[in-house]
Amino acid sequence: MERYLNDIAIAFEAIQANKIKSMLTALGIIFGVAAVISMLAIGNGAQQEILEQMKMVGVNNIIIQPVIETQEAEAEESLKPSAKYSPGLTMSDMEAIRQTIPVIKTICPQITKDSYVIQSGIRRSAKLHGVEPAFFQLFNIKLFAGNLFTDYQLEHGLPVCIISEDLALRFFNSINIIGKQIKCGKVWLQIVGVSEKRSMGDNPSKLGLSSGQDVIYIPVQTMLLRFENRALTTALDLQQNNNDDESKNKETKVVNYHQLDKIIVQVNETEQIQAVNEVIGRMLKRRHQEVVDFELIVPELLLKQQQRTKDIFNIVLGAIAGISLLVGGIGIMNIMLASVLERIKEIGTRMALGATRKDIVVQFIAESTIISISGGILGIVLGFVLSALVTKFTGILTIISTSSVVVAFGISVSVGIIFGYMPAKRAAQQDPVVSLRSE
Repeated sequence: MERYLNDIAIAFEAIQANKIKSMLTALGIIFGVAAVISMLAIGNGAQQEILEQMKMVGVNNIIIQPVIETQEAEAEESLKPSAKYSPGLTMSDMEAIRQTIPVIKTICPQITKDSYVIQSGIRRSAKLHGVEPAFFQLFNIKLFAGNLFTDYQLEHGLPVCIISEDLALRFFNSINIIGKQIKCGKVWLQIVGVSEKRSMGDNPSKLGLSSGQDVIYIPVQTMLLRFENRALTTALDLQQNNNDDESKNKETKVVNYHQLDKIIVQVNETEQIQAVNEVIGRMLKRRHQEVVDFELIVPELLLKQQQRTKDIFNIVLGAIAGISLLVGGIGIMNIMLASVLERIKEIGTRMALGATRKDIVVQFIAESTIISISGGILGIVLGFVLSALVTKFTGILTIISTSSVVVAFGISVSVGIIFGYMPAKRAAQQDPVVSLRSE
């Protein structure tokens, strides 16, 4: 053992005598380890964001949304002999789904309206959502203060609301505002709760989520009674729309005849989602006179597909980073082979003084391993720095796991041993007599 320790000490001396060459040799390992750690950190961050979005959209949810056509498309469709009338997505659709499908755990309507808030002479645009208390459970929305709507407030459509934390801080500089009034459009609403702020991630609307900022939640009956009920559109309203179209040179106009903007359905078990999705589709198609003016979205499936795509992408990134480690190992082997040719006299001298072939092998493997370990440590530090820079300048979440650090460092050490063996073996095969004669 003492003999091998002496061989390792000689390897250290050789590295110190060629610091620049050793540093350049280690660069491939440094950047390879840093790439592996930072790439896997990006992948872990993406996976964490997926899990957070899963919590926000709820589990086992199905979202029913209306398909809104333009005025021109609707007019063309009405000219067809087979055209049929659809009442759109309504509260009665929701009740039919609730009563017909036994495996439904929770169901909730949602009506969304662009509005504005006026408080203390300040006006700001806001999103108005008509919902039921189940909505907060379905999307895991927690309250900072106050309570959800009561059954009495729901049934009678009372002018009450739950506002987002952003609005509370913007207009009142506090979240302790239960019982205060806020004017939304032309209606004064009493604040009964304040919802917590949360991060929505990418494309929240695709998953059926609102942005969560500048939002006011009111009972769905309050929305229908005091703000808007599209199911009560009259012939006068239609005539007014037609007149508006003519005055605007027949510009295309979006017409929304759906009473509801969403119906959120939650089933008991994940295995039931697909079957319930198909049943709801057939039921609504029959209720809408075979007119498919709705779409069904399963956020959990969308997120799982997104996660699979990101997993594949992370594997590709990890493979690319791994290739850089391989290239670094090849660089070590090439430079060590060149070093053997440059140090033939040194090798001959050591062997003439009694060093065995095994001593020469240990010395050169120790050199490549020390370079790899040093490069691995510097690569770990650089990986942490790169991950922090990615988060700071791009906003992409990065999470460095212990396993990624261990794997990257283990590979770097293995690369040093594996790719250092061939130069070490070649050095040990040198004839000491020929080595001493070489110039």
